[in-house]
Amino acid sequence: MKSILIIGLGRFGRHMARTFIENGHEVMAIDRDESRADDAVGTIQQILIGDATEVRFMESLGIRSFDLAVIAIGENFQTVLEITVLLKELGCKFVIARATRDVHKKLLLRNGADYVVYAEREIAERLAIKFGTDNIFDYIELTPEIGIYEIAIPKSWIGHSIIDLSVRNKYNISILATKKGEQIFPLPSPDHVFTQDESLMVMGTMKNVKAVQ
Repeated sequence: MKSILIIGLGRFGRHMARTFIENGHEVMAIDRDESRADDAVGTIQQILIGDATEVRFMESLGIRSFDLAVIAIGENFQTVLEITVLLKELGCKFVIARATRDVHKKLLLRNGADYVVYAEREIAERLAIKFGTDNIFDYIELTPEIGIYEIAIPKSWIGHSIIDLSVRNKYNISILATKKGEQIFPLPSPDHVFTQDESLMVMGTMKNVKAVQ
């Protein structure tokens, strides 16, 4: 479980918070608009009303204790930039910021953002899964239930073959490919032996994929 700070409760922030929570993470959200905070009460348990550009307010949150922070504000670039700089000054481990233009993305990355995204719901959900789950490197939704995931090889699998582990029968997932660096090897044979330097592209439900780890 990760501890996540969401700054801004517009559509992007609410969608991202919901997906983090659905995947078992602890979320605290802040917004200076009380009405937006009220709209999110049914989804998020920890909501604070406050200005994320105020140093004293942000210091009171204990920023270092969060695994990552998401700046989900999109309408005011200056505000996003100020919050990014402040989060890093307060020791935030990983900052995801939202941008609407390429030049904004470049400035955010130069001033402390670790990852910059062009928003909305699909991207929010994908990032929540990618950065909220240690052993999932990427994710593509096929249906609300089924997706394609790039995952790490479990340590217990290294040195064993697909058929030895009965992967499909035991975990109810399908292995679509193995990946080494940027090279993808589709449809590995049943006698493929897993190695430490590769990852897997698998298809299945989030529940079944997480059970692999």
